Amino acid sequence: MAWSVLDKEWHHLLVRGGVAVVFGVVAMAYPLSTAVVLALLWGLWALADGVLNLVQASRPGPRAARLVLAVMGVLALLVGVVAVASPGVTAVTLTWVLGLWLLARGVLDAVTATLGRGVEARLGLLASGALDVLLGLLFVLNPGRSVVTLAFVLGLTAAVWGLVLVGAAVAVRRHDRDAGAAPGPVVA
Repeated sequence: MAWSVLDKEWHHLLVRGGVAVVFGVVAMAYPLSTAVVLALLWGLWALADGVLNLVQASRPGPRAARLVLAVMGVLALLVGVVAVASPGVTAVTLTWVLGLWLLARGVLDAVTATLGRGVEARLGLLASGALDVLLGLLFVLNPGRSVVTLAFVLGLTAAVWGLVLVGAAVAVRRHDRDAGAAPGPVVA
């Protein structure tokens, strides 16, 4: 059944894979620009979220809920303005916050590991905690370089994912040909 859908749509896999490869290569070639653009997009999202929270806060409803929505809306607008005005600083700041979160998570994983029962689970949590602390320290101590690295890794992930989709498209197309099925339309 699943093949019948793919038989007709292999070219969509090819296009999706191609777009992912292009995005990935561009992100790896220009990781700083990628990080800045992602921070800018996040800022635009925060602005939209802020406006929508304020609209929702202006609707009839419980006073406490409206107050919370209004505060969230104002905060989102403030953060959004900063992100749009200075996306580079925002990208570095978000990386620093991610580093702090990883540090906290790593410590909590290590504490949880000491409370666990199974040796394998405890070792897994300790390893996860150690990795989180290591990454957290790297992000906190050098957020600028870390944000560029994250953008590069995002690009690498997209490129690999795209190549997998292109491979899947080729496999489905080959399956069509071998099965004698009428192939889907060719995308130029």
